[in-house]
Amino acid sequence: MSEAALKDLSAGRLSGPALREAWAALKDHGGGKLRSRDAAQRLGVSEGELIASLVASGATRLRTDGARIIEAIPALGPVMALTRNEHCVHEKIGPYLDVTINPAHGLVLGELIDLRLFPSRWHHSFAVIDEIEDGPRRSIQVFDADGTAVHKIYQKPATDIAAFDALIEAWRADDQSPVLEIRDVDAPKGDRADTEIDVERLRREWSALEDTHEFFGMLRGLEVGRLQALRLAGSEFARPVGTDGLARALEAARDTATPIMVFVGNPGCIQIHSGTVTNLKRMGPWFNVLDPTFNLHLREDAIAGAWIVRKPTRDGDVTSLELFDKDGFCFAQLFGARKPGKPELEAWRAVLGTLA
Repeated sequence: MSEAALKDLSAGRLSGPALREAWAALKDHGGGKLRSRDAAQRLGVSEGELIASLVASGATRLRTDGARIIEAIPALGPVMALTRNEHCVHEKIGPYLDVTINPAHGLVLGELIDLRLFPSRWHHSFAVIDEIEDGPRRSIQVFDADGTAVHKIYQKPATDIAAFDALIEAWRADDQSPVLEIRDVDAPKGDRADTEIDVERLRREWSALEDTHEFFGMLRGLEVGRLQALRLAGSEFARPVGTDGLARALEAARDTATPIMVFVGNPGCIQIHSGTVTNLKRMGPWFNVLDPTFNLHLREDAIAGAWIVRKPTRDGDVTSLELFDKDGFCFAQLFGARKPGKPELEAWRAVLGTLA
């Protein structure tokens, strides 16, 4: 297919077989190494629509029952869990263990795979089989109502392939249409004016926190945005640091072998790494952790603001490094590795103390 024909084909919003053909044409004209998310952007569709176009040609629609499919994942053994947002990709290899799912929330609490799930954003699920150099590679891919990826699970060498195939068959949906019907999701509510915020109440309630998990509820109750709260609360609770803080913190954690926690999420899933980091590498705008069971790929040029944040708890203060984009979205957080009931590592505080 000619370049001109490819442009004509992708001029409108395509779906189903026509979209699949456009993707094939894009691969034939220099887009063979594009990931599905990037190919979808080139073709003017969501990633979910692009994956749906492969139904009957490498993809299978799966039933969507909140996030309950996760209850079946432990049977697969070690897999790769992938959660991303616009600026950051978080990948962990290991088994899904200690799974709890209800209609409102889900948890996976294994030592390697650690997830917080929000099933109301799990709308479309697919099993995908890609042909790669090592043979077929199976994955489960879940999308929000607008076709944005929420969570993906990939086959690894130690994965139980028979169990994976059995899962696909057990969860196969009756509807196998290659056309995905998407809808817009509500945009985040904008912040109120600073002058409308009761700053003294914010500081009082912040001081009274007993658990880091209470922080979001506090913000919601006060109707204050996260970044807005950091700006208004004062240096006792939060202070800005340079946008190179992510790289410097990871390098210091590596050099001191300080175990850390790295949180990356989207509205449907938060994925957490706990442990040390060793192999750090910058590639263009991406700062990467390339360790055996943990990969992080984060666009440094998306960091519009970086803050060190202190939250009081029953176990003492807990401090984090929080990264925000130009729209005020917190797309990654770093903490010192810590178990409930234990104080924060002094080594982590020393790491953050090097940031200016």
